[in-house]
This record gives sequence, structure tokens and C-alpha cells, in this order.
Amino acid sequence: MSLRKFITNKTTAALAVLITAFANTSVFAQDAAAGAAAAPKVDMGEIYKSVIFYVLAFLAVCLFIAIIGKAIRVYELSREAQGKPVGINWNRIHASLFALFLVVGLYGVYWEYTVHGAMLLPDAASEHGKKIDKMFNLTLIITTIVFVVTHILLFGFSYIYKYSAKRKAYYYPHNNTIEKIWTIIPALVLTVLVLMGFLTWRSIFFKTEDPKNKPLQIEVTSEQFKWSIRYPGADGIVGAKNYKLTTATNPLGIDFKDLNSRDDEMADEMVIPVGKPVKLILTSKDVIHSFYMPHFRVQLNTVPGMRVFFEFTPTKTTAEMQQETNDPNFKYLFYCAKICGSGHYNMQKVVRVVSEAEYKTWIAEQKTYLNDDLRKQFNLPGAPAPVKSVADSAAKDSAAVKTNQMALNK
Repeated sequence: MSLRKFITNKTTAALAVLITAFANTSVFAQDAAAGAAAAPKVDMGEIYKSVIFYVLAFLAVCLFIAIIGKAIRVYELSREAQGKPVGINWNRIHASLFALFLVVGLYGVYWEYTVHGAMLLPDAASEHGKKIDKMFNLTLIITTIVFVVTHILLFGFSYIYKYSAKRKAYYYPHNNTIEKIWTIIPALVLTVLVLMGFLTWRSIFFKTEDPKNKPLQIEVTSEQFKWSIRYPGADGIVGAKNYKLTTATNPLGIDFKDLNSRDDEMADEMVIPVGKPVKLILTSKDVIHSFYMPHFRVQLNTVPGMRVFFEFTPTKTTAEMQQETNDPNFKYLFYCAKICGSGHYNMQKVVRVVSEAEYKTWIAEQKTYLNDDLRKQFNLPGAPAPVKSVADSAAKDSAAVKTNQMALNK
């Protein structure tokens, strides 16, 4: 075979291979396109709602800043290589940024006070709540003044005394007078605040009980994820509990050997009379919860195996708060302020502050915790018959006399 013929055959074979490969590739591409068109479209959703989107956006911003920084650095090096003066005075730029940050930051403080200030705490509706608010407001005023003054000095000095080649910093190592001023004044202010706090809490937790106006006892038991409210009966004393007695029919573990427990009543909401002291007895069945009543300035942890007490006196009824807030749907609530599990958000109960007469009417309608099943379980005697008033008995006797007279006349 001649060399020319050999080359011709090889060339023809190579062209055939290329044409075949191209044809197969075209068919594959067409099949892929047809499959993509026939496949159902996947809804990726709104990508800006995903965390990855914000991470990538943050990285993109960082990359952009890095590129700008490198470009500026190249500009400065080129001027330095050419023997030209520095093109950007970074000391002046940094000082201006400090001044701008001070102005924006102070405006942010003003905006927070004017916009979010009312969201700090609702109006106090208890006697001790007013004392706590005074202490809180005084502390807030003092710390705000210190915050504003120190930041003006900090950023103001950074701007005024920015670096300049025309002047030299003065070395000032120590001054006894200044040291005394910024040590003694904060110590005095903190001493006043600590004493105020001590005296305020002492007046709340260690006040003398008025025998003519004894507090209303209310027991609140927390558990995942609900509250149970127990009121005392006619004896005015909440009875004892024992966790060992907890059963399906006795979920609170009430000890009925204690006679004070037998007339206790359960409620779906907390109803309290205005102007009367209320003594809360807080317990927990499972984990640590936090009993929180923002309007009454009450917050205490409920701990398993412990009984925690707190006494307060409501000063405004629910109806009065509805008028003050111009909200007919206003309700006092108490919450769990400690994250205790997946249902934590739903741990809340309504609190109604009413007049003394309304409270007596409401409490008379509540049912006792001790029911027929519990009486059988603990071998207790049946419920006593309701005591009737003298007027009811007299009316019944009068009706019986009339019936007998009619029968005799016939």
C-alpha cells in the first residue's frame, strides 16, 4: 500500500469517527433538552427567606469591601512609587467616622427612648409596683446620663485629637484629684442605688400582716405546659400537698388528711378583688418555670419540691385598665417567663381584678377540687348537704302551712 493511500484511509477513518461522535453528542443533547422540558418544574420558593441567601450576601459584601480596599492600596503604592504625597488622609477619615458614629448613635438612643420606651413595662397596677418603677426610672436616668456623657467624651476626643504631624501628644501619667473624683462619685451613686433596692425589697417581702385585712391565699402550680389555680375554701387556708399522692384522679397530689384541703376550689382563671392583699403560693410539678405578672411587677421561679411565696395588692380593676388604655379587650395575664419546652409560648392565664362584691359572687360559683371519685379513693364521707339560710327555711315552712290549710278546707 502506498503512503498516499494509507494517509487517505486514515484521514477518512478519523473523519468518520468525528462525524459519529458529533451525531451522538447532538442526539444526547436533544434527549437531555427534551427530558428537561418534560420534567416537572421544582418550586425553589423565595430564596431570600433562606439563611444561605443572607450568608452569601454577607460574603459578597465582604468581598466587595476587600476589593475596594485592595484598589485603594494599589493607588497609594503607585503614588508612593512616583514620589507623590499621600493622597488619602486616613487619620482625618477615621476621626470623621468617629464623629458621624457619635451623632448617629445618640440619635439611635433618642429613637429607642421615644419609640420603644413605652414597650419596657406596662403601667403598674399594684402597690409595690410603683416603688419598683421609681427605682427602675432613677437607675435608668442615671445610667443614661453617664452613657451619653462618656460617649461624647470618648468620640469627641477621638475627633479633636486626631493625629497631626504638626503637634505632639502631652504625656499625662497620673492625677490624684481625677482619680478621687471618678472613684468616689460612682461609689456614692452605686451605694444609693443599692440601699434603695434593699429597702424596696425589704418593704415588699417583710411587711407586717394586717389582722383586719388578711391576704387571700392562691396556689398556682406550673407544669408542662399549663397552670393550675387553687383557691382556699371557707376556711381561707390552702391545704397541704404531697407529690407521692399524685394520681390520674388527683393530679395535684392534694393531701386530704389535712382538713383545710377538703374545701379548696379550682379555677380556670385568676380572679382577685381590688385593694385586697393576695398571697401567691407557687409550686411546680416537673421543671423550673417562671411565674410572671408584668402589670403587677411579680416574677418568681417555680421550683419542683419547693413552695415560693409572694404577696401583692392590686390597685386597678380590669375595667379601669380598659378605660385607661382605651382598649375594651384589655386583659391582665400571667405567663411563664422561662423557656421550659416546646409549649412554653402557650403557658398563660387570664387575671381579672374585680370589686369585692364581684369576687364573692364569682368564688361562690367555683367547684371544689374534692369530687366523688376522690372521696371514694380516700374513703372520705360524702359531701355535706348545702346549708340553707333562715329565710329559705321560713319560706318552706310557710308554704307547708298553706298546703295543710288548703287540704283541711277541702
